[in-house]
Amino acid sequence: MPDLLIELFSEEIPARMQAQAAEQLRKLVTDALVERGLLYEGAKAFVTPRRLALAVHGLPGRQADQREEKKGPRVGAPEGAIAGFLKSAGLASIDQASVQSDPKKGDFYVAVVEKAGRPTPEVIAEIIPAIIRSFPWPKSMRWGSGSLRWVRPLHSIVATFGAEGDEPEVVRFEVDGIVSSNVTYGHRFLAPAPITVKRLDDWMAKLEAAKVVVDRDRRKDIILNDAKDLALANGLELVEDEGLLDEVAGLVEWPVVLMGSFEERFLDIPDEVIRATIRANQKCFVLKNPKTGRLANRFLLISNLVASDGGAAIVAGNERVIRARLSDAKFFWDTDRVNGLESRMPRFQSITFHEKLGSQAERIERIRRLAVEIAPKVGAVPALAEDAALFCKADLLTEVVGEFPELQGLMGRYYAQDEGLAPEVAAACEEHYKPQGPGDRVPTAPVSIAVALADKIDTLEAFWAIDEKPTGSKDPYALRRSALGVIRTILENGLRLHLVDLFDAACDYRLSQIASRPSEETGSGELRLTVRIVGKISAEFAGRHVASHAIDLLSFFADRLKVHLREHGARHDLVDAVFALEGQDDLFLLVERMTALARFLDTEDGKTLLAGYRRAVNILRIEEKKDGRAFTGPTNSTLFKEPAEDHLADAIEQVKSRVAAAVAKEDFETAMTALADLRAPVDAFFDAVTVNDPDPALRENRLKLLDEIRAATRGIADFDRIGG
Repeated sequence: MPDLLIELFSEEIPARMQAQAAEQLRKLVTDALVERGLLYEGAKAFVTPRRLALAVHGLPGRQADQREEKKGPRVGAPEGAIAGFLKSAGLASIDQASVQSDPKKGDFYVAVVEKAGRPTPEVIAEIIPAIIRSFPWPKSMRWGSGSLRWVRPLHSIVATFGAEGDEPEVVRFEVDGIVSSNVTYGHRFLAPAPITVKRLDDWMAKLEAAKVVVDRDRRKDIILNDAKDLALANGLELVEDEGLLDEVAGLVEWPVVLMGSFEERFLDIPDEVIRATIRANQKCFVLKNPKTGRLANRFLLISNLVASDGGAAIVAGNERVIRARLSDAKFFWDTDRVNGLESRMPRFQSITFHEKLGSQAERIERIRRLAVEIAPKVGAVPALAEDAALFCKADLLTEVVGEFPELQGLMGRYYAQDEGLAPEVAAACEEHYKPQGPGDRVPTAPVSIAVALADKIDTLEAFWAIDEKPTGSKDPYALRRSALGVIRTILENGLRLHLVDLFDAACDYRLSQIASRPSEETGSGELRLTVRIVGKISAEFAGRHVASHAIDLLSFFADRLKVHLREHGARHDLVDAVFALEGQDDLFLLVERMTALARFLDTEDGKTLLAGYRRAVNILRIEEKKDGRAFTGPTNSTLFKEPAEDHLADAIEQVKSRVAAAVAKEDFETAMTALADLRAPVDAFFDAVTVNDPDPALRENRLKLLDEIRAATRGIADFDRIGG
């Protein structure tokens, strides 16, 4: 079957746009082909800095013929309706239509419209120009006097169609004066002459000979393997960087790896700063000395051509730029160390964190107070947690972080170490930002944990208080990530913390700052509005009054916990079932309870008890709806007429007591074992007792007994929320 080859040859496409553009071209073309009845066997897109291409395999030579029955008006309809039908069906006379009968609507006209399939090249010539003109580049431009918008000036279009072994035909079309052909061009400098191509294999081979590697993945492999080999030959190791590899593969069509060097004096700079400098400014890879584990004073650059001097001039040019950039980095590093962290702290007073939440200095003070409160709960020394919280943001005002924001936290650790601060404080300066994503590690050192939790909890509570919550896909303050960071830190470290207490403490610290501001400031209309928004409106939680938004924030944590556990194969309905109980804000304990519940529900006892529970609750709901009232205990034992009623009532009381005792000891396995003892009495009750007895007193008592089953299970979880 024939194949299609499309190549759009242009000036350099930005590397960041290439992969997405290739996928969009594949999807747009193949979707359009399928929509027109042209099914294919396979399709692959290619992209280099100067070309976007697509090969579609196994297309038919033409569209299939179509036969369509078009229903018309009834026989005897007005002339206007019949004339409209003839025009839409392409008939010259009503005699060309057939008549069909419908028992309800009577006789009506039907036209059989047969449409011959078009040759595939003709369809392609219609599809491709429209796709080119409307291609969804993130940014595009116009050039010359034409109207076409493309990411960079478009020079030529290759469009060939044909079966293997045949001479493919050129699919003829024109876009803004550019006429399709079978001519492309190789490397800009090494082989710029025009090249006539046929189909995919011929196109790839000829471009390879013209110093263009069209497959992006192959370019990446060439760069990575050659870089490793060159590093090894010099006794060094490549510091791999997948993001940089992706980028440089989009900058070259014929990758050539070259090695450069810089002065050893720059190795006094932290490795991460050297790497960031070389990566950001020159898109070069750094090398490591395997003997020391530190960076070597060498780097690898990726050239786009084979130079006649072996690349000496290219290397020298990169060395000059890198030397200048590293000189700047060394100046920043040395300057930052002269001016210590503490000297930067007053500047935070003039930096606004959020217009409704005060300055960065106020935020740091809140984090400090909260970290001191959390410290004993996680095994940290409060004084160390306090120091770490005070200095954890100081590196944001350093020269290095100003140049390379991605190094925030890490540079804080370096500066803290340089100033002789406690190792725990230095580590917390870096680790309090963690985890920054699902794959990032969580802090494990107690001081780091205290500051990390204080930082994230303060952020979450504050933005919840001013009603700046995530909505849909929008989360400008990364609050979902902060909540997940708290969850992972708690669970992976096995911490026992009551979240609502911490939310409430964060709220108290924030409100105390507002209250302590000068009276003339708090008298302003804007601040009065702020106080009203962030005011502490009381709500009930587990028998105590807390900030109302703290309860809503806890619900947000429940949703984030469900997402986190679902990704690890857990059932989200069990999270709902346990969270629904009053006072459940100890995440570690909650997951322990949920895990035990999941194991119990997988047993035969668990499945049978759940079925009996649902039967009881369904009866209750129906009868409560019918009577317009709730049936809640206690039951009257004198109204028990059947032994099964007595046995169930006794079993419920015993189970309640045993479950309460086990839960108090946090022994959830024993609690589940106790709950399993309800299975037999519940089954026996439904076998022997008619709940809706004609005697109203008996009926009410038995419905209350069903509610007691629900009450007994509530010691573990809200079984109403369990699905499946």
